[in-house]
Amino acid sequence: MHWGGDLGTLSESQLARFVAAQTVAVPPSSIGDPAVLSLVPVASEGWSGTPGLTGHRGNRTVEPSFSLADLAFTEENRIAVTLADSAAGLEVRIELSLSTEGLLEARSSVTNTGVDRFILGRLGITLPIAPRAREVLDVTGRWPFERRPQRRELAHGSWSRQTRHGRNGHDSPELLAAGTLGFGFRAGEVWAVHLAYSGDHDVYAESHPTGHAVLGAAELLAPGEVQLDPGESYSSPQVLAAWSAGGLDGVSERFHAWTRRRSRTRHRRAGDRPVILNTWEAVYFDHDEEQLSQLASIAASVGVERFVLDDGWMIGRTDDSRALGDWIVDPVRWPNGLAPLVDHVRALGMDFGLWVEPEMVSLDSDVARAHPEWVLTGWPERLPLAWRNQFALDLDNPAAFDAVLAQLCVLVDEYEIAYLKWDQNRDLLGGSAHRQTLATWRLMAELNARYPALEIESCSSGGGRTDLGVLQFTDRVWPSDSNDPLERQRIQRYSSIVLPPEVIGSHLGAAGAHTTGRETDLGFRLATAFFCSAGVEWDLTKASDEELASVRTWIAAYKEHRFLLHSGVTVRADPVDPALELHGVVAADRSEAIFAAVCLEAPRDAVTTGLVFPGLDPGMEYRVEPIDLGAPVRYFHAKPQWLLDGGVTLPGRILSEIGIAWPPLQPQQALVLRAVRV
Repeated sequence: MHWGGDLGTLSESQLARFVAAQTVAVPPSSIGDPAVLSLVPVASEGWSGTPGLTGHRGNRTVEPSFSLADLAFTEENRIAVTLADSAAGLEVRIELSLSTEGLLEARSSVTNTGVDRFILGRLGITLPIAPRAREVLDVTGRWPFERRPQRRELAHGSWSRQTRHGRNGHDSPELLAAGTLGFGFRAGEVWAVHLAYSGDHDVYAESHPTGHAVLGAAELLAPGEVQLDPGESYSSPQVLAAWSAGGLDGVSERFHAWTRRRSRTRHRRAGDRPVILNTWEAVYFDHDEEQLSQLASIAASVGVERFVLDDGWMIGRTDDSRALGDWIVDPVRWPNGLAPLVDHVRALGMDFGLWVEPEMVSLDSDVARAHPEWVLTGWPERLPLAWRNQFALDLDNPAAFDAVLAQLCVLVDEYEIAYLKWDQNRDLLGGSAHRQTLATWRLMAELNARYPALEIESCSSGGGRTDLGVLQFTDRVWPSDSNDPLERQRIQRYSSIVLPPEVIGSHLGAAGAHTTGRETDLGFRLATAFFCSAGVEWDLTKASDEELASVRTWIAAYKEHRFLLHSGVTVRADPVDPALELHGVVAADRSEAIFAAVCLEAPRDAVTTGLVFPGLDPGMEYRVEPIDLGAPVRYFHAKPQWLLDGGVTLPGRILSEIGIAWPPLQPQQALVLRAVRV
């Protein structure tokens, strides 16, 4: 009947009257009873939209007609609803809870209470949205240009975003939001859903001529993928839903707070996220112990805290065509194993991380030659198309699962690895995505249990697996293989609607971006990587002394401010000119904040005001000053007076509602500012 703003405390009679007043009349040429929406709607209720449950027994479609069997308050703000249809032989349990952060958690499960096998087609959760929700927003993309926003009218019909990659995919919608016309980051009423799942899935928005409008989500199951014998059950992935009266930033605030409370690293201070150096774009497959040791020395000298050895360390792994699945150190390039490098890294005061791709296998590998049956195939037993010269390892095969787990444990034990960069560089294109996803989660969970201090990054050829489901087992996600700061500005802006900044990896790359070839200034690269889980992906042995000094200053500033960056409330101003964007983080008590004023391209006007700082306390004064990140910022012409003065002190109401003059930044420049309550 209602999902949205708090209706206050209602008595039982008030609630009954509310429900009665919401019940619509019976329209002409319709079912004889008023149409009432269900959380798991089916055709027998008169629902002609996307069904909440489908399936069949033998060659006969099962069409359930559920009755309420039980409703229990299992704990505060949590209920369990049981629906049953004895004739159909099905029982559905729906669990709903409202978290302390205001995030709606929903999950459904189905049990086969019949006498023969039930083949499940679909089971999801459907949530009502108000008639005033007339516009939908999601994101799409491709490698390495993820998180591109797209908007459309919520007209009659269904807008379904399905992913069929065996992972979320680079075009994953991440979040499907419906809102009042023109809703933005700071304005409008918004309803949004996210499916916390790493496999194939469907999120959708529907508007019906009946007057119903809904958001829904479900795992996308292949035919026959889930078969339930009598007594067996299937549970859907968790649906997470947020409502906000204050735009997408209000949705973000709920998701971020919920994720932080449940994070695997919640026992660590928010400011303890280490600065990483990852070797991929520094050396690629060209591993040389002396060169990498020199890189580690320079990394430590500028303040890096974690050194991660990327792809290329395994036996015979000189390119991407071989050795996946053989998680053995190459004896040619590493005659003494990784120990000399690891010992050197630790002596410098850094911990050591390693790149792995446990779900994948190369046909040119010892494991594939010895166990071809471990390679995930389609039907009939034939290989899918090659993808980056690799195939998926069938982790649902117990022998394959045990083998890869044992190899990972040997590596973690021998080198006391603190961090695994866990990659996954292909779509499945065959086999069961459902079983492979759950097996991958089990593998991660097993490592979590054996090594509680081990951190894992979810990388999937960049941003192919960045959902809140995988964050049950991982500590960080890699949102894109692009370190181009211009692309990263949008990627991080939209990734951070659901993901808090401290779990989003963001690395400082070289001047020329590996993925786009675009050349950018060091200052723009530093400012872009500053707000998330910061790292370096650049051959620092080739950096000048001046560049190294800049990196040292940037890392020092990051360490000084990372507690705020990784614990505050994320805010974004709605741009008047698409060329100019502002985003930031405000402390929970609003005592301080850090913002980035960003110029993406040539702005519309030569000079403009309206540089606003959302989220500040309107009744307090703030001093706004630039933060030195170690590199110059380029301007078109003279700076405004407040910037020439080194800053400005104004009431929070003026700063957040009216703003100050924009600095005349040249394209692909950013100015980072700190606001401190005085």
